Amino acid sequence: MNYDLIVIGGGPAGYVGAIRAAQLGKKVAVIERDRAGGTCLNWGCIPTKSLLRNAELYHTLSHRAAEFGFKFDNLSFDWSKIIGRSRGVSDKMAKGIEFLFKKNKIDYLRGEGTFKDAKTVVVKAADGKEETHTAGAVFIATGTATRALPDLPFNGSTVIGARHAMTLEKQPKRMAIMGAGAIGVEFAYFYNAFGTQVTLIEMLPRILPVEDEEISATLQKSFTKSGIKVLTGTKVEKTEVLPDGVRITAKDEKGATQTVEADVLLVAIGVTPVLPGGLEFKRDARGYLQTDDSYQTNVPGVYAGGDIIGPPWLAHVASWEAIQCIEGLFHGKKPRKVTVFPGCTYCQPQVASVGLTERAAKDKGIRYKVGKFPFLASGKAQAVGEGDGFVKILFGEEHGEVLGAHIVGPEATELIAEMGLAITLEATHEEIEATIHAHPTLAEAIHEATGAAFGQAIHI
Repeated sequence: MNYDLIVIGGGPAGYVGAIRAAQLGKKVAVIERDRAGGTCLNWGCIPTKSLLRNAELYHTLSHRAAEFGFKFDNLSFDWSKIIGRSRGVSDKMAKGIEFLFKKNKIDYLRGEGTFKDAKTVVVKAADGKEETHTAGAVFIATGTATRALPDLPFNGSTVIGARHAMTLEKQPKRMAIMGAGAIGVEFAYFYNAFGTQVTLIEMLPRILPVEDEEISATLQKSFTKSGIKVLTGTKVEKTEVLPDGVRITAKDEKGATQTVEADVLLVAIGVTPVLPGGLEFKRDARGYLQTDDSYQTNVPGVYAGGDIIGPPWLAHVASWEAIQCIEGLFHGKKPRKVTVFPGCTYCQPQVASVGLTERAAKDKGIRYKVGKFPFLASGKAQAVGEGDGFVKILFGEEHGEVLGAHIVGPEATELIAEMGLAITLEATHEEIEATIHAHPTLAEAIHEATGAAFGQAIHI
């Protein structure tokens, strides 16, 4: 077949780009070797949120039942059903993407795609059968894979990556997690909630190192209180695979060493790019594709977006990039590159941010004001029993525009959307103050934090 566009990879960049191209009247094919939705839908964003919802419910019932007036005996859980529900959610969502392909008349080609030349792609199915297709343009959205330690490959049982962590048949009694970014932190919360002894090891001075320092400190305090052992500023010196687990030797910033033994080691130290073969592409030092302002690679007619072109490795950024590329290619719009985007971590308490941190503002020499409001003073947060955390907003001192927002607490990942819109619209503190926020809602904390920056908060 000859297409206007062939998309290699069916994740958040691939399927969104394909659908947008089809909406613009183009003949499109998507090549996916696993299943529609890619890593995010099948092995990342969606199934982990299902697991985390189970963890939140179980933790509330097992630790706070009396607070809410509940009494029961012998609370227990079925591990296989918890894992099964997660897989069921992913399956349902993947079917939804496949339906969208049919609705938009997109050809869905299952197999691995490789280039014969810039306009010709060979698709090899699982049974070895090959077919060749051509296109006016090709969009690469092959994403990334979990990065393993060089001398410690995944074995699926005692040394695992994120994919294995979602489907372990047996809950481990002890788990060590190397890396305290979003993935490591979310799995630390999940396994700890069900009673696994978790040790979280991070080489940098704090967990969630890309977040605001106060946010990281608040989350670490919550984790420690819940029984997670957090080792920050700690480098893994040695790992040993034992018959029934792993032994880790780690050294902290002061040079003190300690040994951590666990049934399972989850390696969450980052990702590595996955590229289709057949062509030589210009890549950066870490192996990610380099693209120009239109998302075109060094090979004319071949474009790329999403995780394969480097950080931030976020599904919503990948989808945004895909639409920018496709609308530039087929609709004449000038593509944009990502600048401001929300980051979300779905443990409890949740963490979300957008825009500048205080550190970034200082490094840029920007004068700013800070407004903070604790959920402890929020009527809605108290009503739902989630008073930990706060909203923190940075405003430019000269014009009062929103520079950044950082939230740790209940529904932070939902609340952050208002702040993203505020930055996009270059909203000022006066405009947020003038916007009536419903009472009682968690979103009132944004209104109050805005007032606090200029000495006008009512409830603190």
